Amino acid sequence: MKEKTIDYILRSTWMGVQKMYNEEASKKDSTMATGFALISIDPEEGTPSTALGPKMGMEATSLSRTLKNMEAKGLIERKPNPEDGRGVLIHLTPFGKEMREFSKNVVLRFDEAVKENISEEELKTFTKVANTILELINSKKIYTKKIA
Repeated sequence: MKEKTIDYILRSTWMGVQKMYNEEASKKDSTMATGFALISIDPEEGTPSTALGPKMGMEATSLSRTLKNMEAKGLIERKPNPEDGRGVLIHLTPFGKEMREFSKNVVLRFDEAVKENISEEELKTFTKVANTILELINSKKIYTKKIA
């Protein structure tokens, strides 16, 4: 193809971001998935394990593996949910809170670098385009016509 498709641009950009985050996370013997989970867990109240998957856009099996690894590394602990006897709250350990701060700073530095190199107007346009694409996907408006 002469021109790159929108799909190609999105995919290659995200793969680059993912690689960059994993390289930064590896400096602390971690992964992007672990960093994302750390940022998604409420550092004070904990987060129900059932809420993490949807919040992170992760499948249950991947999330389960990530949480198991995080628990083994001493980043999290599981406690019974006092409001739901069947549920479990994921809490950050002191080490988990420290690593959460590291992960948060990695994300914020990425945001800063982008904002230093892209105008506010361009970022507004990017956000509008990305939200429109997401809306098209979520409303299932892309593949509505049958292909013969």
